[in-house]
Amino acid sequence: MNLRRSLSAKLPPPLKPLTQFIYNYWWSWTSERGSLFRVLAPDLWQDCQHNPVALMQAITPERLWQLAEDPNYLKRLQTLAAEFQTYLHRDHTWAQEVAPSITSDNPVAYFCIEYGIHESLPLYCGGLGVLAGDHLKSASDLGLPMVGVGLLYHQGYFSQRLNRSGWQESHYRSNDFENLPLIPVCNEHGQRLKIRVIIGQRMVKAQVWQVQVGRSLLYLLDTDIIENDSEDRHITAQLYSGDPDKQLAQEMLLGIGGVRMLQALGIEPAIYHLNDVHAAFALLELARFELEQMGGTLDDVKSYVCDRTLFTTHTPVPTGQAFSVGMMENYFADYWPRLGLEREEFLALGHQASSPDVFSMTALALQLTRTANAVSKRHGEVSRQLWQNLYAERSDKKAPIGHVTNGIHARSWIAPLLEDLYQDYLGKHWAERISDPETWSKIEHIPDERLWQRHQILKARLIAYTRDRVLKARRDRKECSDDINAVERLLDPKILTLGFARRFSDYKRSDLIFRDLSRLTRIFSNQKRPVQLIIAGKARPNDTAGKRIIQRVMEWSRHPDLRDRIAFIEDYDMYTAKLMVQGIDLWLNTPRRPLEASGTSGQKVALNGGINFSVLDGWWCEGYKLHLNGWTIGEDAETRDQDVQDTIDAESFYSQLEREIVRLYYDCDRNHVPRAWVKRMKASIRTIAPIFNSDRMVSDYVNQLYIS
Repeated sequence: MNLRRSLSAKLPPPLKPLTQFIYNYWWSWTSERGSLFRVLAPDLWQDCQHNPVALMQAITPERLWQLAEDPNYLKRLQTLAAEFQTYLHRDHTWAQEVAPSITSDNPVAYFCIEYGIHESLPLYCGGLGVLAGDHLKSASDLGLPMVGVGLLYHQGYFSQRLNRSGWQESHYRSNDFENLPLIPVCNEHGQRLKIRVIIGQRMVKAQVWQVQVGRSLLYLLDTDIIENDSEDRHITAQLYSGDPDKQLAQEMLLGIGGVRMLQALGIEPAIYHLNDVHAAFALLELARFELEQMGGTLDDVKSYVCDRTLFTTHTPVPTGQAFSVGMMENYFADYWPRLGLEREEFLALGHQASSPDVFSMTALALQLTRTANAVSKRHGEVSRQLWQNLYAERSDKKAPIGHVTNGIHARSWIAPLLEDLYQDYLGKHWAERISDPETWSKIEHIPDERLWQRHQILKARLIAYTRDRVLKARRDRKECSDDINAVERLLDPKILTLGFARRFSDYKRSDLIFRDLSRLTRIFSNQKRPVQLIIAGKARPNDTAGKRIIQRVMEWSRHPDLRDRIAFIEDYDMYTAKLMVQGIDLWLNTPRRPLEASGTSGQKVALNGGINFSVLDGWWCEGYKLHLNGWTIGEDAETRDQDVQDTIDAESFYSQLEREIVRLYYDCDRNHVPRAWVKRMKASIRTIAPIFNSDRMVSDYVNQLYIS
């Protein structure tokens, strides 16, 4: 709180309205998109990773006074301040009309182990966290009272560096919480609010922080406090460290501690939404608390717990998140008696017939929630088949798992250059009517030349950024001068540019397109119609197979005929993701069917005018329109032989690229506009935008699951 006061005191009186935005991430998805901060000190804004708190601490008073006397800047600031107040205090929101039972006193409590709110708050690994961030933002936009529950990581997820052999190395940076848009939460006595959880026979304390995401609030637990011993202070050190004991401790803190935190805050949720299995222990804590209040047995309170909880599964495989029986005994031997259970009864809550020696978090979540949902139609089909054995006693023997297909928060991901076009041609309030197909039918009114020109600007920006990142990486590795100078020739804005950005793991098949290297080389090095690729992504720290894929990709990118055509961007983050999805021509997705639960990066590409070229899995099964808005890799079928399937899919990739895609891209008129390609760009936007957005996603959760 002292820091907030000091930042406010530093601002000249005309700039005081800035204090409204510094600690609320609403600014990150407004029309200004941080430009009010950027103009203060552009280089410093970049160095601060677009963090307004760090920027305000570092900027000179002289620069602030300069802008305090700039009438244009003050007008923009006053306009945005008024817009913010209108946004916060708007009456008659969509949620008030549809879900009046969900209020600020009884909100949705949304649990997730990671959150991708913005690149300046590194509490995310990838798609799960970004989805959680988009969920909170759309809840805010729709006026749906929602509080997020998560963990505050002192080192976050690792920073990726590749050594000279292309091997991934993990490095961690410590976050300075005082320099982030975090608000410490205090109790009624003005002291830091703390909760307690017994973890591994030790009493662990955690303090609470708040992040403001528009009207949504995100509460985070932090164990790095002096009352804890060294081991427990490190519980919230790293996200997905690979240590099973630390992972179990984190999930106990998130689930059990999260419920206790909400109680300490005086929040009584209308529903508890568990986004993935990491928070499933919250179900046990809700049951324990009800038993303590009402007495009885677990069976007596099971309906109470189930009626207030919802579980979203993200895993299309039977193993999923699980802990050994031995670990569960070590950590929960003192807990299951408080549920009135014996050892065998407790372990049965996580029993999975196919893996009897582990405690399945998915099985626990499915048994103690009223309903569950998958994250795409295809994923729902897979999940029902996968978990039907848990429901053998039901008369229909069907797993009650529906689906709500994931979507993206459009204003967080659409480039401002394109948003300007949308304002001009779709209407000033297009974002408020994002799920209306009529809004997007107006995309045809945008002149081809204007859409193509804006896309070329965004593509050139992406390529310039990619060169800068590759140049820095090569210098850091102390590569030879020839390799450093070669960056000048890397990529060309005039060339058809493919993009691929994923976590590197075996099932995502990041190396599929390299299966026939000679054929890929011929396609990429074609003199008349060349192709190039920008690729990014990390492997989990303990995923050796994923690291090997990265190493092979780096090796292939050094091929004499490919070295100017393939670029790998190290340390993929949300900022890099924005530039990629906004500037890429053709987006690749090559998962092994049916292992892609949903995926959302292709949705971000589509809303920016890019086109998808993907395996038919996850969301693309619903989004793809034949001969209209993109292409598919392979058929909607699988073979038992993975090697055969890889060969089939690779051939599909090469043949379509050679015969249709390349021709369509380079077939330009006398104004240098590829009309047929732009037609497909518009179809991609028109067919995908109204469906695959997080406003539609959150409204589906409300109508189908929160209030049903």
